[in-house]
Amino acid sequence: MESLRLAVSHRPALPLPTPHGPLRRRHVHLPPSPNSLSLSLPISPRLAPAARRHLPLLLASASASPSASPSPAPKPAAAAGGAKPLPLLLSVAAGLAVRFLVPRPAEVTPQAWQLLSIFLSTIAGLVLGPLPVGAWAFLGLTATVATRTLPFAAAFGAFTNEVIWLIVISFFFARGFVKTGLGDRVATYFVKWLGRSTLGLSYGLAISEAFIAPAMPSTTARAGGVFLPIVKSLSLSSGSKPNDPSAKKLGSYLVQSQLQASGNSSALFLTAAAQNLLCLKLAEEIGVKIGNPWITWLKVASVPALVGLLVTPYLLYKIFPPEIKDTPDAPALAAQKLKNMGPVTRNEWIMIGTMLLAVSLWIFGESIGVSSVVAAMIGLSILLLLGVLNWEDCLNEKSAWDTLAWFAILVGLAGQLTSVGIVSWMSNCVAKVLQSFSLSWPAAFGVLQASYFFIHYLFASQTAHVGALYSAFLAMHLAAGVPALMAALALTYNANLFGALTHYSSGQSAVYYGAGYVDLPDVFKLGFTTAVINAVIWGVVGAFWWKFLGLY
Repeated sequence: MESLRLAVSHRPALPLPTPHGPLRRRHVHLPPSPNSLSLSLPISPRLAPAARRHLPLLLASASASPSASPSPAPKPAAAAGGAKPLPLLLSVAAGLAVRFLVPRPAEVTPQAWQLLSIFLSTIAGLVLGPLPVGAWAFLGLTATVATRTLPFAAAFGAFTNEVIWLIVISFFFARGFVKTGLGDRVATYFVKWLGRSTLGLSYGLAISEAFIAPAMPSTTARAGGVFLPIVKSLSLSSGSKPNDPSAKKLGSYLVQSQLQASGNSSALFLTAAAQNLLCLKLAEEIGVKIGNPWITWLKVASVPALVGLLVTPYLLYKIFPPEIKDTPDAPALAAQKLKNMGPVTRNEWIMIGTMLLAVSLWIFGESIGVSSVVAAMIGLSILLLLGVLNWEDCLNEKSAWDTLAWFAILVGLAGQLTSVGIVSWMSNCVAKVLQSFSLSWPAAFGVLQASYFFIHYLFASQTAHVGALYSAFLAMHLAAGVPALMAALALTYNANLFGALTHYSSGQSAVYYGAGYVDLPDVFKLGFTTAVINAVIWGVVGAFWWKFLGLY
């Protein structure tokens, strides 16, 4: 533990800036001055340099004469609570306009039309943000029950959805990787092996993420818990500082390369991202059943995803080049870090064994009657029984429980829209429009995939986007004559690739942008450029590979 011990007198010290994000604590010990009160304040490793920079100000503010009259500390302003008025008004108005102003089609029942209006208000709120996602989704759920649009059992039916619980448990697996340090150790080995040049360093980080992705099913957790700390450490050791002109020496390139490559890593494996699992469940509800899903997924994604992983770091090296081309010290730093970490610990070995068991059951479990969620439950139970994780770790994983709440609500509403016929009605309408332009199914496939991709500029979450639009777009593909398996999987791969469009388009984007190494204009420019390149890779390489596999 590191703490900051300060001598404090009557006047309040200046506040010390605090960075965002979960932090480990250390302590810095300073001797107290005479006639002072000694305080020990916990700070993070990242805060320690800032503390030392601000010590003169802090000590100056604490050195007032004891005879000076004390001035009361100002009360902090209370944070404004409740919904934001304008986003609230617009979100509610979207649903009311559909409900009362748009004529209801004859083939749609009043109950279905009312459900659609509530769903649209819910989606508008996810985009505009009058409340946090979970709170707004709960309001939408309440509206369906309070207006008797859905009975209570139907409204809450998705809370028993196996895929949603599999996603929740994946958050706990990710915490295990971070808590044990296993993810950090794996990534550091790749830096040691490939890190002599900046380009090699980028490939080492990208390959290591692909290596651990199938057993760490959260792209955001991989970004914040494993790779961003490594990128920052390497950048700072090379004199590349955030929010500084020196950022372009190394940090800017490594951050963008890792972010853009992560989409292909997440698309490569079924269990590499939460939205992948949801897409398969939604496809099944539409009638597209994928046999042996883990192997089928990997087989279909393998060639375009691997090409994307190989092309992305090199391409960014050319269009967004780092100033430092060689990093001869990186392998030595990685070796020293591994030495400091010591041998693989008991908990890391347990984590390795548990993940090998879970991934094996995800791959082969269907043949022995073990579903994916049961495999995940077995894995989590092992981690709890052997003390790698404790229940407090699970309770503190707030993002898991938040996801359970709003994700189940969105999935439930989307499923009910399918049940009452709204999705089929919408898909038929879109199919008629496409047919009016005499589009073949490959052309319709391209138009719908591009639309699904660029609509993500309106969303701040990949899973929210999937929950809101995947079912409708899959139904549109099927109505346009696109082969079912190809349509279902292409939309799912798409949902991974658009996670790097903007600084708000996914959890990992927000994590990497928050590091302070890339300017916002560069984020949008590189996000769009890489999106076009990925579209070419998956559209051209994927098309040939999928033809070879017989998907169409």
